[in-house]
Amino acid sequence: MEGLGILPSPTAVHLHLFPPPNPLTNQNTFKIRSSPQSQTSTTRKQRNNFEEKDAFPSALPLHTKNPNAIYKDIQRFAKQNKLKEALTILDYLDKRGIPVNPTTFSELIASVVRLKSLSTGKVIHTHIRINGLENNEFLRTKLVNMYTSCGSFEDARQVFDEMPTSSVYPWNALLRGSVIRGGKMYHEILKTFSLMRELGIELNVYTFSCLIKSLGGASALYQGLKTHGLLIKNGFIEDSIIGTCLIDMYFKCGKTRLAHQVFEEIVEDRRDVVLWGAMIAGFAHNRLQIEALEYLRRMVREQQICPNSVILTTILPAISHVQSRKLGQEVHAYVIKTKEYSKQLFIQSGLIDMYCKCGDMGSGRKVFYGSTERNAISWTALMSGYAANGRLEQALRSIVWMQQERFKPDIVTINTVIPVCEKLKALKQGKEIHCFAVKNNFTQQVSITTSLMMMYAKCGRHAYSVKLFDNLDRKNVISWTAMIESYAENGCFDEAIGVFRSMVVSKHRPDSVTISRMLSVCGEINSLKLGKEIHGQVLKKDLGSVPFVSSEIVRFYGSCGDLRKAVRAFEMIPVKGSMTWTAVIEAYGCNSRYREAVDLFDEMIRRGFTPNKFTFKAVLCICEQAGFVDEACKVLELMRKRYKVEVSTEQYSSIINLLTGSGRKDEAESFSRLMSCS
Repeated sequence: MEGLGILPSPTAVHLHLFPPPNPLTNQNTFKIRSSPQSQTSTTRKQRNNFEEKDAFPSALPLHTKNPNAIYKDIQRFAKQNKLKEALTILDYLDKRGIPVNPTTFSELIASVVRLKSLSTGKVIHTHIRINGLENNEFLRTKLVNMYTSCGSFEDARQVFDEMPTSSVYPWNALLRGSVIRGGKMYHEILKTFSLMRELGIELNVYTFSCLIKSLGGASALYQGLKTHGLLIKNGFIEDSIIGTCLIDMYFKCGKTRLAHQVFEEIVEDRRDVVLWGAMIAGFAHNRLQIEALEYLRRMVREQQICPNSVILTTILPAISHVQSRKLGQEVHAYVIKTKEYSKQLFIQSGLIDMYCKCGDMGSGRKVFYGSTERNAISWTALMSGYAANGRLEQALRSIVWMQQERFKPDIVTINTVIPVCEKLKALKQGKEIHCFAVKNNFTQQVSITTSLMMMYAKCGRHAYSVKLFDNLDRKNVISWTAMIESYAENGCFDEAIGVFRSMVVSKHRPDSVTISRMLSVCGEINSLKLGKEIHGQVLKKDLGSVPFVSSEIVRFYGSCGDLRKAVRAFEMIPVKGSMTWTAVIEAYGCNSRYREAVDLFDEMIRRGFTPNKFTFKAVLCICEQAGFVDEACKVLELMRKRYKVEVSTEQYSSIINLLTGSGRKDEAESFSRLMSCS
């Protein structure tokens, strides 16, 4: 089990005849002994006197004169990612002048790629030169791929430049390196791709797949369309790999219709599970969860294709989003039926997360405690579930239980538990988590530092937030916004405005969240002038279509007493929702236009908009201020019976106070009984 420090059991030692340089009479075995750490320096000094005990460490078998048996041992160690043992044998063979074949080096390079061990890769490259295989095109291609996978693109380019340019395979390895680098490297890929065409290199499916992946990662739609045309021209469009890459690219560029069109043009016989998975993942990536679930249904029912582990991990968050617990149970049943998937920890973690987000903590806990193995991810999923369902104390205790099982919290775990400390205002535990983050060098992550800033602000330790912000080397928009929030949370509105002005002149420009928070600050201090300036920025950046920004504009003008502009801002919103309706109701309430505010609430319902808990809170507050007893009782009934919104103790108390003040004591007692039962 991970983190328990249990040593593997020693493997058996197979002894065979392998004559040493000076064979001893009546002795055909070597004494195998592990060297302690204190002898490390001595071993290095004796490196020139290479002996069999250096070549064959503990549990390494000895062989007869047949080199192929030795090659197989090296390949076996490479497949097990035991490069240290494999390199020891290479040194042994090098001392005795025994050559190594390309297949063995290929396995070693593949192991380096898996482990991302650049230093070991360079040692293997040296051994390839020693064996006179530096001109082997197969190994050179593998080396280019190895260096790109390890992030050493300069070394990859150097190896590539020493190769003949006639074969497509080293070119593909170079293209793959640019894909791994990501970002805006698609310009370099396009340059390489154009050079390939100029030199007459015969392009294959892998060449185009690398190009399309790079364009999708950079959301380069125009170049993607041109590549699509080239694929049609060269007859590659019917290949399922190319179709999958095109679908993925269009989804990443936000063009769901084009992705759907590519999918529909592929004949049904060529639609494999990978292609269906690309469609499902693409819809989920674009927050079209209903469409993702629909394609899952089509895949299973129309083509009888069972989902694989990748599709399951994609579809579980989509089920969580639409709160379809019944469908989640069906997926869970399928996972149990397959048996193989039920043992995979990332699927178990997805099931825990799905049940918790659907409000079924019991099933989530059952999956967690029913699993034979657990890891940091499954613990974090359970912790997140506790937090999402309001069980904050259990979420905070989970990080202790997790460490008692010898699982070390990772960055995601810390990011999950800090907001829990913030909501509980658990300063002591928050400081302990901060210490853990510093010890494990997590504070270099801006997300961790930002969460800590918000936690200290909520706990009334604003000075700590300022210190964290000042010590942050790589500030971003989120950290600037957190600093503004920290000042605003502690009533330091002038300082919040000062941070905002510093942010505006920095390289980080305010986003929609920052703008929304600053409009709230302007409303708090009735700063109409600054609020209008920020409103101008909203119009300039075309942020008016963002619901929470447009709502804050309406709320800001209402707070500043300019109801006419608040109503005008509301009317200019193209697509209204419950958030914007709540804002205009609050604007009327701020200006003591209570009757009109309640009438707006009635109009909102008549037009088919669903009020949320914030809408009901605003309307009940207005009714309490205006003394509207009947209206308040009506709103409470709507909450309980029609919209199934939980009524808080404070809301019950306000209704009871209203009824008692108007002499309706019997009804007040009835609501008191309801409150005690809730």
